[in-house]
Amino acid sequence: MEKYEKIIVAGIVAFGLLLLGLCLKGGIDNFTNKDRRVTVKGLAEREVDADKVVWTLTLEESADELNPMFTRLNQQVDVIKNFLKEKGIDGKGDVQVTTFSVNDNLSNVWGDEKPRFHYTVRRSVVVSSNDTHFISDLRTQTDELIDRGIIVESDNAEYEYTQFQKLKPEMMADAIANAETTAKQFAENSHSKINKIVEAGQGEFSIDDADIPYKKKVRVVSTITYSLKD
Repeated sequence: MEKYEKIIVAGIVAFGLLLLGLCLKGGIDNFTNKDRRVTVKGLAEREVDADKVVWTLTLEESADELNPMFTRLNQQVDVIKNFLKEKGIDGKGDVQVTTFSVNDNLSNVWGDEKPRFHYTVRRSVVVSSNDTHFISDLRTQTDELIDRGIIVESDNAEYEYTQFQKLKPEMMADAIANAETTAKQFAENSHSKINKIVEAGQGEFSIDDADIPYKKKVRVVSTITYSLKD
């Protein structure tokens, strides 16, 4: 009986040593592999249509008397509003007219040279629209205003892309997929395989102008660290 007890005890000890050895091996493997990592960047890009535009046409008059300038600017604003209506702005966008901006040129004189006119007055027609293609095409037709006696001092359009949040999840998925492809290639070259994501940074999104005025480039670069295994 004592002999069998010794065999059982020896078996238990052997099993315990085996289990301990496996644990030690796992620990050593984990310790060995914990610094085996690869950090890669994933890129995703999209070219999208801007979905909002604010188009500002600014008029300017300079003279010594204010009232005649106010009258002329009001007349010019009416011409621009009629032009926009003829081109179909109704239902396509909203038209607003700013208040008069008056600059007293004599109050900003430095030295002996005086300005030619006492006052400079500006007024703008501001068009807001979600139909960026329509406005982009309309801007090419503003030469017609010259034939109507209107000189636009400045013509500025600001295009925006406001649907960014809807596009964000899709682009993040593409950036991660791109990063994973790069990590797999690196692991293959080092005779390893990628394991789990250890660290991940969302990255910063950027929205820039494209070559076409109503186009925008949306871009994100994510930084992801993978652990490696044999």
